[in-house]
Amino acid sequence: MSTEPETTEEAGPGTPDTRGTREGDADAGTEGRTEGIAAEGAEDGIAAEGAEGAAAEDEGATDESATEGAEGAEGSEGAEGAVGEGAVGAGELSEAEAELAAQRIERERIERRKAEKRGPIASGTKLSGKAADLLAAVRAVESGEKPVATVFTEPAPAPRRPAPQPVRRPQPAPAAVTPGAPAPETVDAVRPVLAEGGAPDALAPQVAAVLGEGAGTVLREDPWQLLRVGGVRPEQADGFARALLGPDCGPDDARRGRALTVWLLEQAAVAGHTALELPTLTAALGRQGVPDPDAAVQDALAEGEALVFQDALEEPGAPAPQDTDEEQERPVRVLVGLERYALAEESLADGLARLANSVPEQAGQAWETVTAGLSGGAAELARAVAGHGLVLHTGGEAARAEPAALLGAARAAGLRAYAACHTPNGRGRLTAYLAASSERQGEATGRPGTAPVEPGAAAAEPGAAPAQPGDGHPARPAGDPSAQGVVTVSGLLAGVEGPGRDADGALEVDLLIVLDAPQLDVESAAMLVESLPDGARLVLSGDPGVLWSAGPGRVFADLLVAGVCPQTVSRVPDPGPLGELVSGIGVGELNQVAAPGKEIVIVPVRDAGEAVHRTVQLVADSVPRAIGVPAGQTVVITPGHGGAAGTRALNSALKERLNPGPGRFGGFDPGDRIVYSPAPGRTVPGVVVKADTDGLHLSCAGAPVVVPRERVEGSVRHGWALTAHQAVGARWPAAVVVLPGDAPQALSRPWVYTAFGRAERHLSVVHGVEQALPKAVAEVPAKPRTTRLAPLLRTQAPAS
Repeated sequence: MSTEPETTEEAGPGTPDTRGTREGDADAGTEGRTEGIAAEGAEDGIAAEGAEGAAAEDEGATDESATEGAEGAEGSEGAEGAVGEGAVGAGELSEAEAELAAQRIERERIERRKAEKRGPIASGTKLSGKAADLLAAVRAVESGEKPVATVFTEPAPAPRRPAPQPVRRPQPAPAAVTPGAPAPETVDAVRPVLAEGGAPDALAPQVAAVLGEGAGTVLREDPWQLLRVGGVRPEQADGFARALLGPDCGPDDARRGRALTVWLLEQAAVAGHTALELPTLTAALGRQGVPDPDAAVQDALAEGEALVFQDALEEPGAPAPQDTDEEQERPVRVLVGLERYALAEESLADGLARLANSVPEQAGQAWETVTAGLSGGAAELARAVAGHGLVLHTGGEAARAEPAALLGAARAAGLRAYAACHTPNGRGRLTAYLAASSERQGEATGRPGTAPVEPGAAAAEPGAAPAQPGDGHPARPAGDPSAQGVVTVSGLLAGVEGPGRDADGALEVDLLIVLDAPQLDVESAAMLVESLPDGARLVLSGDPGVLWSAGPGRVFADLLVAGVCPQTVSRVPDPGPLGELVSGIGVGELNQVAAPGKEIVIVPVRDAGEAVHRTVQLVADSVPRAIGVPAGQTVVITPGHGGAAGTRALNSALKERLNPGPGRFGGFDPGDRIVYSPAPGRTVPGVVVKADTDGLHLSCAGAPVVVPRERVEGSVRHGWALTAHQAVGARWPAAVVVLPGDAPQALSRPWVYTAFGRAERHLSVVHGVEQALPKAVAEVPAKPRTTRLAPLLRTQAPAS
């Protein structure tokens, strides 16, 4: 299994393997027939009239370059849509700039915390063989017997810098800002080295940016450093090294082994792992032709380019170890990982334990008021939060009403409470739930229902109805959602949404509720937790059945497994036929569901060409006519970007039908639906407005964004058709899920659950995979990810 995604949609974790993978390797042209769900005939007015025999396309799945990368990690090394620059006001930081600054502050804080842990590691005395050798190598570095790389150097303690107060105004979806461009002389020094090695001159700015000052010299001395540039593969780096080194180049070169070790760990991070087990890593190095994989790993450890860890293995049902004077030998697994993810996981575990232990035993009058004003699942959640600093809450879409009610009650009681969502669309949906909860409370008390607002903020006019969520843009009631305590995670971390920060840089909150918690990767989760002050309460709420985060880690799932804090499970089911269908998928059952209102329709297809034709027909004609949902409020979801029925092919066909044009602005025309990636792992839906000398003008989440011309290709895609990872965290009135004949390898229960769950009113399934769909739902769980958070939590946080 390769750490590079089998499709660009699924940054699915797997063991590192550099064998080339293709998007959708399965044979195309399989006849699609319906088994289960809700079969609707052509008489529904949804299925297209008659089967127009589109010839089966002979085009195989396209080989995806690493620059298009894993969908789950767009913007990572070798991923498309990494960056883009937007227009910001003079003298003001954009959200992305502020986010980068906040990340630097938090990473400095993490490094200082780790630097304080100076004591020797007591564990590992029972290790033998390779594990003992690796531990000895690390301790040799620590003792000074081997050169100490900067990665092991303890940073000098520095005083905390207070974070700037946020700008309290609505912000556009940010345009990401790339790090400062490398100096022209550095780029010029790299060009002759690239030319001598036969590499494209266009790589010079990237090489200079990655390797920094002296990049030309570094690259000449170690040609395999070219692997640090996104999109470069080992065979390309080998060819480059042969051209530079001549007969001195060989597969046993220590420089090659180190570079491949780091590259494999980076590819594993793209696939969701925060570390790799030692046997997995050495096996992958062996497949790359490294003669002595163990020596390559030890060399990388000695140079500080990777870190080694030992985690105790706990057998299910085994009793907890007893504290005795005699040290007990316990089985361990040896993991190797990159420093950035190791620090993030350890900092996250420390921060969660701090929150869990810093809440006073007595809840206080304010929390008693909050609990007394709620009922049902919301009251159960409030009671758990009143007594604990960390609480998990699980449930589907309808369950969002419970944290919304908790947020409203907490703010009404005078607490500094906020809720953060993964996307602007999710923020809008939560705001609508908050308004509905306020109206219900107003009816119960006989007072007009208005959502609680920040002190000093203008309240929404009584009776102002929230916009309906699901149209691809945030549904906002009258007034700013941030004034009602509803923000996005990215905006909160960047300091442009939500509360201010104190002198130590901590958020001024008493309660933070994070919705869409499965979308938190380890780095964003660590920064979020590090930003919370002692005594604050944190609620992580989400649907455990959806796809995991785009970035490395599985924070929410690890917390659920670790069992170190209270967990409340919502009993509010998602309503209607769609809710029944998706709930069944969540437990591995693809049930037939009655859909009298055409909520669910199956459209069988024979091949990819027919799948594209039927999809266009559904979006442009059938769904608007029969369901009343316009094309602009319908999303198309398919497993990958490539292939005959991937997002590229579907978007091309949908553009030709819905907004034809010459595409003179980098392939885009005014009115095109797009998805914009302002930062790695984030996508924001929008519409093209115009283009000029400043760049491509977009309207994203209702706010203007300008993407410079040179960044358009890497950060903007057409957005009628998305992958499930791009769609997670948002919902639309109608969804068309396309399952072409080459899709079975990409299907899993979380993928189907996520894709089908994006529809609010209507779901059409363009079905060409026959029995692969029920098989995926019943038998294919989420791909495992190797992480360290769960064992770290068990050792640091008290059991609930």
